[in-house]
Amino acid sequence: MLKVVARRPELYQEPQGATPPPFWIRGLLILTCTGVSFAHGSNDGQKGMGLIMLILIGIVPTAYALNRSMPDSAMQPFLARAAATADMLDRYGDGQRVDDPAAVIGTYLETARPDSLVVPALAQMTRNIGTQVGQYGSIRQLPADAVENVRNQMFMVSETVRHLLRSRSLRLEKTDADLLYAFTAQLDTATRYIPVWVKIVVAIALGLGTMVGWKRIVITVGEKIGKSHLTYAQGASAELVAATTIAAADMFGMPVSTTQVLSSGVAGTMAASRAGLQMATVRNLMMAWALTLPAAIVLSGGLFWLFMQLL
Repeated sequence: MLKVVARRPELYQEPQGATPPPFWIRGLLILTCTGVSFAHGSNDGQKGMGLIMLILIGIVPTAYALNRSMPDSAMQPFLARAAATADMLDRYGDGQRVDDPAAVIGTYLETARPDSLVVPALAQMTRNIGTQVGQYGSIRQLPADAVENVRNQMFMVSETVRHLLRSRSLRLEKTDADLLYAFTAQLDTATRYIPVWVKIVVAIALGLGTMVGWKRIVITVGEKIGKSHLTYAQGASAELVAATTIAAADMFGMPVSTTQVLSSGVAGTMAASRAGLQMATVRNLMMAWALTLPAAIVLSGGLFWLFMQLL
C-alpha cells in the first residue's frame, strides 16, 4: 500500500552507510517509532505495574490495598449508589436472606454454577460495603483492620457482577443494569488502581531497558530476519502495523508480545517485497515463542511448589 501512496525511491533503498536519511524520512520514522513506544508501554508496562502493586499490597496492604486517594466528596454518591444497588438486587433476589454471603459468592466464583442464593448474597455484601465505608465517612479513614475485609468484599462483588452479566443469568432492566455498571465502576476505582509514581517508575525502567539493550534488538530485526537490509519503508510499515496491533490488543485486554508483533511485521514486509527471509532466524524466533509459555508454566509452578514446601 505504501508503494502506491508514496513513490519516492529513497524510501525503498537500503541505508547508505553512515549517511543520515532525509529529514522527512527521519520524521516519518520518529512518528511510527513513537507509536510503537506508546503501545509497548501500554502493553508491556502492565506486567511491571502489576508486579509492583502485588508487592506493595503484600507488604503494606493498609496503604495500597484500597485507593485512599479517592476524594471525600465522592463518598456520598458512592454510598447512595451502594444503597440503591442493594435495594435493586433485593428485588431480583426476592428479598431472601443468606447466612454467609461470602461463602455463597466464593463458591460461585470458584465453580461458576448458577445458584438462587447468589443475588441475595450479592445484595447483602453490597449493603455491608456501604455500611462499613459509611461508618468511617470515607475509604481514606478506614482503619487498618477493616481494609482487607472491605477490599475483599468489593472485589468479590465486582467479579460476581461480571460473571452474572457475562453468563446472562441475571436479566436486568436497562435502568437497573446501568446502576449496576456504575456501581461496579466505582468499586474498580477503589480496588483496581495504580499510583502515578508506579506508572512513572515502570515507564523509566522500560525506557532505560530499551536504551541499554537496543543494539542487539535492532541488529536482529533490521538485518537478520530478511535476506536484505531493512529499508525505511519496510521499517515504517512494520512499526505502524505493530503499534496498531498492540494498541488494539491492549484495548481488548489481549496479552501479546511487542517483540513478536514487531518481528512478525518485519517478516511480512520482507515477504511482500520478495526480499526473502533468513529461515534460521525465523526458526529460532518461532522456537522461542513456542517454548516461552510451557517453560514459564513449569518454572513458576515449580517455584510455587518449592515455596509452599519451605513455608
